[in-house]
Amino acid sequence: MSLLPILISATVFAITGGTVFFYLRSLRRGTEQARAGRYDSLAETIGGLVVRCDGLGSVTSVSSNCEALFGVPPSELLGRGFFERVQVADRPAFLKTISDARAGSVTVNALLRWRGSRRVERGNYAEPVFLWLEMRARRGGEFRAAGEGTRNDDAIAVFRDVTEAKRREAGLEDARAAAEEANRSKDYFLAHAGHELRTPLNAIVGFSELLGDPRLAPPDFEKQREYARIINQSGLHLLAVVNSILNISNIQSRSLTIELQHFAVAPLIDLCCDMVKLHAKNSGVELLRAYPENLDEITGDKRACTQILINLLSNAIKFTPANGSVTISARTEPHSILILVADTGIGIAARDLAHLGDPFFQAKALPDRQDKGTGLGLSIVCGLLGLQGGTIVVASEPGKGTCVHVRLPLDCRSLTVKAGTPAKIETIARLPVHDQRDLYQQMTVQKIA
Repeated sequence: MSLLPILISATVFAITGGTVFFYLRSLRRGTEQARAGRYDSLAETIGGLVVRCDGLGSVTSVSSNCEALFGVPPSELLGRGFFERVQVADRPAFLKTISDARAGSVTVNALLRWRGSRRVERGNYAEPVFLWLEMRARRGGEFRAAGEGTRNDDAIAVFRDVTEAKRREAGLEDARAAAEEANRSKDYFLAHAGHELRTPLNAIVGFSELLGDPRLAPPDFEKQREYARIINQSGLHLLAVVNSILNISNIQSRSLTIELQHFAVAPLIDLCCDMVKLHAKNSGVELLRAYPENLDEITGDKRACTQILINLLSNAIKFTPANGSVTISARTEPHSILILVADTGIGIAARDLAHLGDPFFQAKALPDRQDKGTGLGLSIVCGLLGLQGGTIVVASEPGKGTCVHVRLPLDCRSLTVKAGTPAKIETIARLPVHDQRDLYQQMTVQKIA
């Protein structure tokens, strides 16, 4: 509590009480005006809100620039008004700053979240916007005018809005984290790329040296053919790895552009099935396709769409055991084409779903399959889908199979697509069998292999 100077007149009047009250009120008003004037001068000098707080954190005086700075009248901050606007989690820090300032002779700093006057709509609710305020507090006795009392039970605090600075700081932190993640991804990519390149190269160099050296070459012609086959398979695998790495690099560097054309989806599905049917036959996997006769055409990159479907079909065949099946189906939706690639394979463990699309990540494959892949297929699919504004959902259950939902816009020319941004894989740890069953009721299923 502050001590205020008062003047009591000793002259006798008929209404003495009224005279005393008049003097008390006038002097109190004059003192408060003088104090407010000092705070306003201080606020104008340092460019912030100046308040005077007692030991409990209640505000006794506020500079008049309050409404200009924060859109809140000074009267709303008096008493507990300011404290009630401090975010609950920051209130202990606010009170401690006041306490430390009153107890010492140095400036005490704090950073608080404070509810401003602005609100944003969140559905049917107007949510308040919190500002970041920098608080600098000092013992109030050092700011008293002569004759204003000597008790140090209050503190003077200055508040500055640092919301924009915090936002920039958060942006820099996000950028730093993104750069570190990109650096880790680069190291991971190079380490795995080196392994994927080194393995087939070792086979090519080793077996070619055996065949080229008469002292080491096997005399058996069948053995020589086997070595040649290994060299050929290693070369093809190496070519696939190099092509995949180049595709990923082009997508991430935003140098891969799409060539738009209008084309029918049904013939594209037929073409992709023809390209993988030998793979399915050699793996003992039944390949099926199903789509309605009136399947719409789309405007997009035909080459990219072909690569997307071949990658998905090849993956499905690779993870499906003999006597299993892989089905590709399609239907038209209001603004897109939905393509589903479903298999009855080994499925994907829930812990692996989160890593789908990571370069070189490979889920557990069948032990009897020679084609282990590179782990780049889904990364390429996501990149090519992102270029066309497409989406991908992967639903899977271990032991039951996997169903991949790909949506391609009917006309990607109407979309604003950020170059180099791959589609994000949405994952579901269960298999929506009803999607396929409902789909097949509308079309004829055709066996390919």
